[in-house]
Amino acid sequence: MTEAIVQTRVGAMSYLAPAHALAGDEANAQLQAAFTSCIAANNVRVVLDLATVPLVNGRAIEVMLDAHARLGTLGGGLKVLNPNGLVRDIFRATGFDQSVQVGGPAAAAPGLAGPARSATSAPAARGASRQRLGDILIGRGLLKPEQLEQAIKLQSQLSLQLGRILVDKGFVRECDLLEALSAQFALPCLSLRPGMYDPAAAALLGKDVARRLEVLPLFCVHKALTIATSDPQAIPVFDEVATRTGCRIRLVLARREEIVAHLGEAYDASEGAGMFISTQEKDLELIDAHIPDDYTRIDELAGTSPVINLVNAVIQRAVRDRASDIHIEVSRSRARVRFRIDGVLYEVMTPPLELYPAIVSRLKVMANLDIAERRLPQDGRIQVTTQNRSVDLRFSSLPGLFGEKIVLRVLDKNQSILDVEKLALSEANLACFKRLLSRSHGLILVTGPTGSGKTTTLYAAINQLKSIEKNIVTIEDPVEIQLDIINQNQVNEAIGLSFPKVLKHVLRQDPDIIMVGEIRDRQTAQIAVQAALTGHLVLSTLHTNDALGAVSRMLDMGIEPYLLASAVIGVMAQRLVRRICAECTTHYLAPPEVAAACGWAPGGSYRLARGRGCPACYDSGYRGRVAIHELIEIDGALQQRIVAKAGAEELRAAAQAAGQRGLRGDGMDTVLAGHTTPEEIARAIHMP
Repeated sequence: MTEAIVQTRVGAMSYLAPAHALAGDEANAQLQAAFTSCIAANNVRVVLDLATVPLVNGRAIEVMLDAHARLGTLGGGLKVLNPNGLVRDIFRATGFDQSVQVGGPAAAAPGLAGPARSATSAPAARGASRQRLGDILIGRGLLKPEQLEQAIKLQSQLSLQLGRILVDKGFVRECDLLEALSAQFALPCLSLRPGMYDPAAAALLGKDVARRLEVLPLFCVHKALTIATSDPQAIPVFDEVATRTGCRIRLVLARREEIVAHLGEAYDASEGAGMFISTQEKDLELIDAHIPDDYTRIDELAGTSPVINLVNAVIQRAVRDRASDIHIEVSRSRARVRFRIDGVLYEVMTPPLELYPAIVSRLKVMANLDIAERRLPQDGRIQVTTQNRSVDLRFSSLPGLFGEKIVLRVLDKNQSILDVEKLALSEANLACFKRLLSRSHGLILVTGPTGSGKTTTLYAAINQLKSIEKNIVTIEDPVEIQLDIINQNQVNEAIGLSFPKVLKHVLRQDPDIIMVGEIRDRQTAQIAVQAALTGHLVLSTLHTNDALGAVSRMLDMGIEPYLLASAVIGVMAQRLVRRICAECTTHYLAPPEVAAACGWAPGGSYRLARGRGCPACYDSGYRGRVAIHELIEIDGALQQRIVAKAGAEELRAAAQAAGQRGLRGDGMDTVLAGHTTPEEIARAIHMP
């Protein structure tokens, strides 16, 4: 008996039964020693029973193939029995089952396989004539002939792959397309999951490169690298992988979303992770993470250099990468750190699970919070200086099932836009906005969803208006940027200092201009309207979908129509859309259907831009954001309709008749200027 591997002999057969995963150096060395022992004893017909083996890695497959080849030269061979579903898929992905016979129960096993074939040989159909993709889908009843004809016409216009058009048009599901491509190219089509990728294989190709090429290295066996791809015809991609790794390439088909989703885990997995992968669904709790109850030990860890350095590194990278938020969270089996960059979350790190409570404690220490309170949410503030910049971090903790989740809002004063000229307003909107700001009294509202840049617009407006001759007062929750010559006040609901209460007292401070961070209730709305009617310029925000929605919202709050019509002088709705990355910009002519969807005149030639994806933009094609606006100046015609309680459609028609342009129109101008893409505008304003 070799350690951890049971060895028995039945007639001419030698049976080897490993007891654990074959995913570490020690386990694979024991397997190799067991094969060597069999050969030394002239036992050349070997059966390897994997009934209790949850996982194998690339090195284990190499050991088995080498043993099979040596046994074959002696007139014997290797047979593998009882692999679980995961291991069987690994054998399919690497081509192991093309070289070694893989069977079920030992009692039903036929004779051993003959000498080994190449485990990394290309699929047989790759060099032969293939059935066309459309014919395969029609033959399987997944596609109608008229749909295929329509897709082929679009293919000639768009120069896209037929499969991509079929999926984008909704003619076939991506999983059905991959199954058809699997039949066409004789390639395995597998579902990716933990254990289906080997960290040693991932290490051969850089993470940024893998993300850019949208491939996932799975296993490397005898210099043949198996990679998962959603496009079996991406020859330049495979050539680049081969050049970078020095390996032959073997393909496996998988859904693009699965590849992207598993990239982070594949590159952050440790060699011992396979020990926690179970063979049965009910054993999922084997990977359950235990959050330690020894809080003394946690607090000790929180003060050690590795934890301090880790937290510092996360904050420094977030500032460097222009992240707006840092998400630090824990689940059953792993901890992760994600950055929100340009409105999208990216996973950037998976710290050791056992250090997670210490990381939370360290952040609480920095925010001057109670590290012993882990049952209630806490809010705080962290101020740091990094890269010669002063950065505020707003700390928020929320207890969860497996531990507290931490979110840090990054307020980088160096990245703040405090100039209305830099708000990306069109010439007409900029002139109108400046005209509104020059008014001596009235209410200006900025609307949009959370994270659309409303507060930034207000700060830029206040910065434009500030003067030693004016008394400007702000009411905020919280104060995000400190401005000179401005009297800034922060509400504190815990002591009863609410927006309405502060606003009442502000009116006794002889203000010229008042900024209210947000109108949340009827009382605040009433006071803001009264202030605008009594000689003050009031700026505030509302959460509505478009500019005229702010009028309906104020009326719903109980403001009298005649008061609102007299008070409101302008409403601006805005959205933030991702800007095309300057490092990887490429240009193309808009296809006719894209031009039609954007509302452009047919027959025109429209040159658009998009990003290819590069390390500078996390391979997204976007870097930074730009605002699009809808600015409506309330004129006499709109005032009359507000007093008459006109509906939203009637107000919108009146605004359009006066030449006002909506978010869509401003967004399409931004597209034509080469700053963003039609897809980004559609995402931001929910275009059909």
